[in-house]
Amino acid sequence: MTSTLPVRVVLFARYAEVLGRESVALELPAGSTVADAVAAVRSLPGGALLPARPLVARAMAQVRGEVALAAGDELALLPPMSGG
Repeated sequence: MTSTLPVRVVLFARYAEVLGRESVALELPAGSTVADAVAAVRSLPGGALLPARPLVARAMAQVRGEVALAAGDELALLPPMSGG
């Protein structure tokens, strides 16, 4: 059994700008959730500018913070959309 979960978090628009990168590779403890991944990203330099509960997608579907992660998951943090 793995004690850590490798997870990739892809950042878009303003989120990529404030963190200075387009993605983040995380190693989270086994049993981590989407909320844990968001907290890890928010702990990075510039991450405090992200909302506490941004819109998160996994496999092109929105997921809630309590969803458990699996090794190799790719999450996308999506900023609010606007347009007309």
